[in-house]
Amino acid sequence: MTHIPARQNLPPDIVNLADHELQARQHLDDNAWAYFSGGAADEITLRANRGAWDVLPLWPRVLRPLAGGHTRISLLGRTLLHPILLAPIAFQRLAHPDGELAMAYAAAALGAGVVLSTQASVALEAVAQAVLPDPGRGPLWFQLYLQHDRSFTQALVQRAEAAGYEALVLTVDAPSSGVRDRERRAGFRLPPGVGPVNLAGLQAPASAELRPGQSALFDGLLHHAPTWDDIAWLQSITRLPVLLKGVLHPADARQAVAVGAAGLIVSNHGGRTLDTAPATASALPRVVQAVGGALPVLVDGGIRRGTDVLKAMALGASAVLVGRPAIWGLANAGAAGVAHVLRLLCDELEIAMALTGCATLADASPALLDVDFTHGQGQ
Repeated sequence: MTHIPARQNLPPDIVNLADHELQARQHLDDNAWAYFSGGAADEITLRANRGAWDVLPLWPRVLRPLAGGHTRISLLGRTLLHPILLAPIAFQRLAHPDGELAMAYAAAALGAGVVLSTQASVALEAVAQAVLPDPGRGPLWFQLYLQHDRSFTQALVQRAEAAGYEALVLTVDAPSSGVRDRERRAGFRLPPGVGPVNLAGLQAPASAELRPGQSALFDGLLHHAPTWDDIAWLQSITRLPVLLKGVLHPADARQAVAVGAAGLIVSNHGGRTLDTAPATASALPRVVQAVGGALPVLVDGGIRRGTDVLKAMALGASAVLVGRPAIWGLANAGAAGVAHVLRLLCDELEIAMALTGCATLADASPALLDVDFTHGQGQ
């Protein structure tokens, strides 16, 4: 297994993910900070993601046998050491010169899954070559944005398959970018040497000739936005399982089951697309109920503590993804910083399980978050 010193170059007073965020602000310029930390519009959803986990109380059970417990889960046919994956984040070399390579090394060292962004700033082949030989690594998935050029998209999928990626994660909640005020105020731009290297060679779509009264968005850009029909096309060109990322509505979850999706990720894009969309902790149980166990449901958004991970599992999640905290760790100490973020979450999850009477994550049910007062006792 890849070995990374967990506290290399980290101040000793960084003891949680919030500390990582404060430290990272000292390493990131205003441009990168606006990109990684900002949300859409008034950032209501960004804040709600965090607050929704906070308001869920854990109701601990006591005197339960805990010896021999563990955090292992099964996901898409694999047994994982714990239910934590790293979410896809673009342009990670904005945070550290090693970018996605450092992120992947840290994930492998801690047995965490990693989802590489289409807009990664390191070639997808380089990331795969770095971690695939590690027997202790978690899943290696590729996040996909469908491009306007289907032949380019197909070639990109074939590259991911050939490199050894094990699943595709199709982002479905961003037919356009959100209204990102922080980025606009900062005049966000990619610095020289940082860009979407996996999209090299993609030609820009021909500009639509708009008539008076037409919209550049509805009559231009959105002609290339994916629809449910594109899910069938994508499945037809790949042997990899296809998960859909960005599902919040139960009706969409049921439709995903109907089209044969391999899994869902309950996500609002970290609060970066539609402001006032529901917090993921609120949407998660509705999506879980809608799919009825037909496929795994993962969740991201606002997870900052091991207790949040446990709450997500109690609400029916199969696993969680962590985004911004991994970037804070990356900015602070490269791969060692990301590994430290993961180690903190894993340790906190074990402690939360012990203190709530959960020997395994199978013990984390909705009863962990509520008490049935009607019958005068917890379920």
